[in-house]
Amino acid sequence: MSGFFDIGSGTVAFEEKRAWALAVIALVGYAAYAVVVVSRIGGRPLADVPYVGAMLWTMGLGIVAGIVSGIWFGIAARHDGLQSDERDQEIGRFGDHVGQSFVVIGGVTAMVLAMLEVPHFWIANVLYLCFVLSAVLGSFAKLAVYRRGMP
Repeated sequence: MSGFFDIGSGTVAFEEKRAWALAVIALVGYAAYAVVVVSRIGGRPLADVPYVGAMLWTMGLGIVAGIVSGIWFGIAARHDGLQSDERDQEIGRFGDHVGQSFVVIGGVTAMVLAMLEVPHFWIANVLYLCFVLSAVLGSFAKLAVYRRGMP
């Protein structure tokens, strides 16, 4: 019996493996960023903590890790004969549409924060968090469809 988190048995689609990888990369990257920022507090308000370098590094490394994992799974899919098909493309579009909701939420929230003249720290962090939530929610939506079928 195959569970939701079981990707080791049977033939798992290239795009399903990629969705797992992107969800993990987004979560690990954001957790690393949060640890770095919190470790820099040193008795000052959170909005005064230097964050730009850590944010750029974790975002950049996340992008590189996503590209590398996509290449890796793409090469493996060719060897296994598990190329993407129309179903994979439809699932990909569905997951992307679901995940994009957090991009919109982040954009609107950042705009409101900017209008309220909130420190840049909070605006940048709302956007980053919403990008991460978008990637994770989109990936989980794809995984749910692979496991349970299209709604």
